[in-house]
Amino acid sequence: MENTSTWQRTLGRVAFLNCDPLYHQISDKWKILAAPPAWLTGHLLRKDCLIAPVPAADWALNRNELSLVPGMGIISDGSVGSVLLFGEREIEDMRDVALPTDSATSRRLLMYLLKKRGHDPRPVEMGPDLETMLERCDGALLIGDRALHEAQRRPDLVRMDLGMEWKDVTGLPMVFAVFATHRDAPLDIVSDAYKELQNSLNSFRNPEVKEEIVSACSSRSGFKEDRIRRYFEEVLYDFDSEVEAGLEMFISEVLEIEDFQLSEEMNQSLSPVNIPNALSIADSSSSDESLPPSS
Repeated sequence: MENTSTWQRTLGRVAFLNCDPLYHQISDKWKILAAPPAWLTGHLLRKDCLIAPVPAADWALNRNELSLVPGMGIISDGSVGSVLLFGEREIEDMRDVALPTDSATSRRLLMYLLKKRGHDPRPVEMGPDLETMLERCDGALLIGDRALHEAQRRPDLVRMDLGMEWKDVTGLPMVFAVFATHRDAPLDIVSDAYKELQNSLNSFRNPEVKEEIVSACSSRSGFKEDRIRRYFEEVLYDFDSEVEAGLEMFISEVLEIEDFQLSEEMNQSLSPVNIPNALSIADSSSSDESLPPSS
């Protein structure tokens, strides 16, 4: 497509291992913008990128400007392994909890889950460094690769896996991040990006390809292949009715957005129905016209 703006050729991704299955096969026609989850929200709002997985809380609070792209997300149905509460004290004895600046959904989720236990420690915003956090606070929340690393280094300090706790409390999956795009984004280009992400995910499900990604992630991160393999079983990517129910409960109960109806938001966004329709239209035209040019 001629005269495509740079942001329309850029895909945002979380700079964590959990995004590798979605981005390992993206063509070089796209630029990749890697950032912490909460930062990606700002990138979408400023039109620094076309589509990105953003914290579910951020999308819900900015949905007047950001459209949901349903079908994929960063999800758990039980233990997630990478959203963890650490502490030397037991949870009921924690007087304060350090909340990392790179998180949005998990911060809100943790305080909700603690209140469900009848506990209300003082939240303290800090940079995501476990030692510094625990020097100042009784508890510390970490997400992503940092959480995986610290859980491996200090398993004795892990006090809560937020994915498992949410499952225990609600019986539903937890949606940590959703894919979103700016409401000004051209549908045909968004559809093309969606197709590449879905193709990458489908490729990841090939056992041979999955093992290649596990090996590459292990070499890059220093985690053992068995841990990476298990992590890719803990993190889920596909939406279904249970996942939608979990997302709706998080937004209505944790974010306390009254009268929220996910079905209405999906009708106003890029629904799973019109995404394939847009893809079929794009596929019927020239690939040179439907894909952004290389940079």
